[in-house]
Amino acid sequence: MDNAFDYFFKESQKSNNAFIVNTKDEITFIQLYQKCVSLACLLQKKYGSGKRILLISHNNLFFVTSYLAILKSGNIVVPVNPDIDQKNLDFIISHCEASVAFISKIIKKASSELTDIHNEDSFDTLLSASDHDEKSILCVRHEDTAEIIFTSGSTGLPKGVELSHKNLIANTSSIIKYLHLTANDRMLVVLPFYYCYGLSLLHTHLRVGGSLVLNNSFIFIGGIFRDLNLYQCTGFAGVPSHFQILIRKSKSFITMVFPALRYVTQAGGKLPSVFIQEFVNAFPQITFFVMYGQTEATARLSFLPPDILNKKVGSIGRGIPEVTLRVVNEAGDDIKPGEVGEIIAIGDNIMKGYFKDELLTSETIKEGYLYTGDLATIDDDGYIFISSRKKDFIKVGGKRISPKEIEEIILLMPEIVDCTVVGINDDLLGEAMKAIVILADDKKSDVTVKDIMMHCQKNLPLYKVPTHIEFENALKVNATGKKTKAES
Repeated sequence: MDNAFDYFFKESQKSNNAFIVNTKDEITFIQLYQKCVSLACLLQKKYGSGKRILLISHNNLFFVTSYLAILKSGNIVVPVNPDIDQKNLDFIISHCEASVAFISKIIKKASSELTDIHNEDSFDTLLSASDHDEKSILCVRHEDTAEIIFTSGSTGLPKGVELSHKNLIANTSSIIKYLHLTANDRMLVVLPFYYCYGLSLLHTHLRVGGSLVLNNSFIFIGGIFRDLNLYQCTGFAGVPSHFQILIRKSKSFITMVFPALRYVTQAGGKLPSVFIQEFVNAFPQITFFVMYGQTEATARLSFLPPDILNKKVGSIGRGIPEVTLRVVNEAGDDIKPGEVGEIIAIGDNIMKGYFKDELLTSETIKEGYLYTGDLATIDDDGYIFISSRKKDFIKVGGKRISPKEIEEIILLMPEIVDCTVVGINDDLLGEAMKAIVILADDKKSDVTVKDIMMHCQKNLPLYKVPTHIEFENALKVNATGKKTKAES
């Protein structure tokens, strides 16, 4: 089947089981399916197909229904961060030549280029105008664009990752295989759906007939604990900051019991090994999946099998089912263990390209391979260990140093919640290293700059010891939960 919507609902469209199970948004699969089809019929009748339609909303039934209906209608959904600034929003609208948008009524976004804006209040009117004739909906092709997800670009303007129906289907199928998802699984969702990691949770649980619990307030950690147990969630997915906050900002997390929680997944950046070890030690019965991916790969590229987590801690694993990962040198040849090269990937999940940017697409996809920009090494068993982004190395006195290595060492101090190492100008060395450190709330008077410097000197060669230590009060994250880059 070519339409990702039909793939998602193939087994569950007639199910009376709940898909969203918490708050006023509770809805069954059959109710959601019928609502989406009705709206899709209206959208195709009113706007045709192939149009780019904006979707701006927090995680709720409005987002889910709008998103799926746009896919079903053969139009192209463009999910956008509700907190986007007006300049970038105007760029996306103009770049996509969008005139139609679904915007939640609590979000005050506007543009003169948008001629039709729909919100929750207009849903009933739209649905009543639909004849609900699913057979009238035109078919899409496997390669047709399903959605465009905008990510930050090197020029400061967002770049649009163009994903096909085939991409969504392929990545969803692969993730289900290695996570062993079933209709009995229930995911606590704290990741926004406009982010590819969040969307992968929506896609996979739709496909298997599982369910979702939506929580848009991770900052209130007590609500996370409550939802995990109240709704008997079997899964939790987070980026590194989520686990750092849970483990070291919360005094009670590692002593709590979550009887239903079967597994957790972590992606969206490298979680320092010390946090993984602390989680596994506290919850040996909960399976921990370390994963790696990019929006350009729909979501997921690799995972580390949990049964070898302790043996391969620090690794992102190997390619997910149906995806081939290689680490190559500048000549394009596979590296040997211990050497450093760039991760490249090939599979049906690799994007069509960057929307309206053939040059950047040609620089990123070569002979079918996605060049990720991530540098890594491999061990003798072929497991991949990321070193850094190509552009993230700091050059101190002519020596290239990975900030991640220094951060991992500093984070071995249990009083520290987070550490970011950045390069700063230095007249003698060209660049020097500054470590920006966040302490646990109850440890702020216990750790000094001298303590951290002594710890580094004991565990690092002298040239890798940061010359500057700076304290900050809070972990700075963006709307997806990813840590924002510290200013040097």
